[in-house]
Amino acid sequence: MQINFSKHESRVPVTVMKLTGNLDASNYADVIAKAQGMYDDGARDLLIDLSEVPYVSSAGLMSLHSVALVFGGFAVNSKESGRPAFRSINAQNEKTVRQHVKLLNPQSTVEQVLDVVGLKQFLDIHTDLETAIQSF
Repeated sequence: MQINFSKHESRVPVTVMKLTGNLDASNYADVIAKAQGMYDDGARDLLIDLSEVPYVSSAGLMSLHSVALVFGGFAVNSKESGRPAFRSINAQNEKTVRQHVKLLNPQSTVEQVLDVVGLKQFLDIHTDLETAIQSF
């Protein structure tokens, strides 16, 4: 998995995290750690580009949710299993997270998985980079 970051200026600064490759148990912790690093360095609005991610496992889903919680200002222990993380989705933190994390161009198979587990309703999904950046 490759993880690249770029910064874009709009109404607010937006960081784009572009993931390339399968998002699974072999790399989910790296995704969380690198996103946490960007948050620690001051990034507050994150667009996760999934256009080059053909497969997301349950560990990958947990990493997306954990990253969303980090950018929502919630403490996340990356050593926890995915189960407690998914149980923490609720109406109280959903609004905060939706303001700060959005997804860009998930492939259809990945979008189906996001829909089945409920993350599609939890995170806004965009198909155009400029529109996504302007939405923050």
